[in-house]
Amino acid sequence: MNIVHAEVPQVLKLFVTLFRGRAAEAAEAVADHNALPLLDQQIRDAAAALGRARRALALAMAQEAQEAPRVEEAAKRIADLEDRARQALSAGRDDLATEAAEAIAGLEAEQAARRAAQGMFAAEAARLRRTVADAEARLAELDRGRRLARAAHAVRGMHGDRIGAAPLHEATLAEAEATLARLRARQAEEAAALEALDGLEAERRPASVAEKLAEAGFGEPVRPTTDAVLARLR
Repeated sequence: MNIVHAEVPQVLKLFVTLFRGRAAEAAEAVADHNALPLLDQQIRDAAAALGRARRALALAMAQEAQEAPRVEEAAKRIADLEDRARQALSAGRDDLATEAAEAIAGLEAEQAARRAAQGMFAAEAARLRRTVADAEARLAELDRGRRLARAAHAVRGMHGDRIGAAPLHEATLAEAEATLARLRARQAEEAAALEALDGLEAERRPASVAEKLAEAGFGEPVRPTTDAVLARLR
């Protein structure tokens, strides 16, 4: 009885593993049979993400540009108050000089915060520039690959009666690149299969068989040979 109870979890585990294997196999088959629509949508998603990155870059650049005149204005106000405070001290108005010093301290703190914000926006803009430039290059390469894949798919459609070519859907750039690589590999395999099929069909043609027989010495040559032409010329 204990042995039977011990075998039940093992059987369930096998069924679960089998189900997961079948599910993975089905997912891969769906991806293979819908590679072009999948690649199209992945590129559209990547292009939308690139658009959002460009907007974020524009915002970071605008914020950086806004901070620069504010920092400059604070510096001018500090310089003006410092000059006035010196004049107040010279005139013995320590009360006004103290008030100016408090204002200057507040302006300097504000200026430091604005400089920090300006530096943060500049760093973010630089990072986004690199991200956008890299994404633009990768997206352009994906678009070229998609056009080539579509052309190859159209050509394969003309050979549909010879090889069962399966018709070629959200994602990031990396996923789109992986889909394109798998699509290219599949197309290379099918091109090799077509070439092999052409070779087999050529071997089955009567003319090809006759040439083989002639080369083996059975019957007259099917095509003129170099030796025959030289013999005729002599």
